Amino acid sequence: MAERLGDMRVGAIYTSDLARARETASILGCALDLPLHIDPALRERSFGVAEGHPLSELDPAASGIEFDRVVDVQARPPAGESLSELYGRVRDFITELETETDGDVLVVTHGGVIRVADAFCNGIGVDDMVWGPVPNTSVRRVSRPHPSVAIVQ
Repeated sequence: MAERLGDMRVGAIYTSDLARARETASILGCALDLPLHIDPALRERSFGVAEGHPLSELDPAASGIEFDRVVDVQARPPAGESLSELYGRVRDFITELETETDGDVLVVTHGGVIRVADAFCNGIGVDDMVWGPVPNTSVRRVSRPHPSVAIVQ
């Protein structure tokens, strides 16, 4: 995967604090000789009592997603997080990155966070997002005025 980053000059690696992402980030950190910055803001969306179940098992009234489209940004599974809250959390993380980093950043995270980061960095609000597939080991490059970010799942 480190080879797939191409010409990117990664200066920092940020990762979700969940085990699977940390494991992937650790492998990339070793390959790139960089330490990890572990951040709970990069966790997958909380599904509350439905945690651990696939999104497809949730009713759109609870998930806010239907046919790969966001249909209700305030919908939330019981004790879970709304899409609006997820968007805000990821937006805040990226905005903070812009003020704290000088080089390109590698972010190892989860599908929902990747979808939201991609939308935010492309100027798409939570109401207009699509919720398409994000395969494991995918790499997406997004850019804000500063820095360039590669996001890995």
